[in-house]
Amino acid sequence: MAALAPGLISVFSSPQELGASLAQLVAQRAACCLAGARARFALGLSGGSLVSMLARELPAAVAPAGPVSLARWTLGFCDERLVPFDHAESTYGLYRTHLLSRLPIPESQVITINPELPVEEAAEDYAKKLRQAFQGDSIPVFDLLILGVGPDGHTCSLFPDHPLLQEREKIVAPISDSPKPPPQRVTLTLPVLNAARTVIFVATGEGKATVLKRILEDQEENPVPAALVQPHTGKLCWFLDEAAARLLTVPFEKHSTL
Repeated sequence: MAALAPGLISVFSSPQELGASLAQLVAQRAACCLAGARARFALGLSGGSLVSMLARELPAAVAPAGPVSLARWTLGFCDERLVPFDHAESTYGLYRTHLLSRLPIPESQVITINPELPVEEAAEDYAKKLRQAFQGDSIPVFDLLILGVGPDGHTCSLFPDHPLLQEREKIVAPISDSPKPPPQRVTLTLPVLNAARTVIFVATGEGKATVLKRILEDQEENPVPAALVQPHTGKLCWFLDEAAARLLTVPFEKHSTL
């Protein structure tokens, strides 16, 4: 198969330094987009450890721009578990509690699923909301997507060898058989991930080292889902800590804020 471009790899001495740099990058991308012709910033977030990382660093990073800037943000979620928002597994619920309480983005510009719908209808409803928010885009074009990667190489709720990896028409897909609980989820599809202007993968901890080596160095015949994220015209970046990057032999940029 054709070689996949690994993107720009940045390695930080700790998750704390990574988080601080990630928050600064979000703030910079937002400022750049808001100064552009469209005068808005569309951000897509993933869950997991990213919630606490962004909650710790992002409010201070974007504070200098003020609430007028945040009023022009559009926030979506790369995938979501079909659970009530007050459930411990709800990505939006966790961000609402830990980040959005300190980041005054207008509620009307935070795009969420309706967790009360059946999973197929929840996916259709979320796709409709995204199309309304991204009017003029045939496929929603996020300015920045922040993605995680699992030890199995999954990203969003796109899992290895799952039929959803072949989805080319839908922008949002339901999944009822997630190998990782809870089983019912809603996820952005590869066409949306690959339409983004910038995609940043964030991975920390030595538990991610083996799969990162596979993604960034091995040209596998059947790539894991995260390796299929190759923005068509956008930029691909990897933010890793030293533990996650410990097996890499490809060139990377070493960062330290100390």
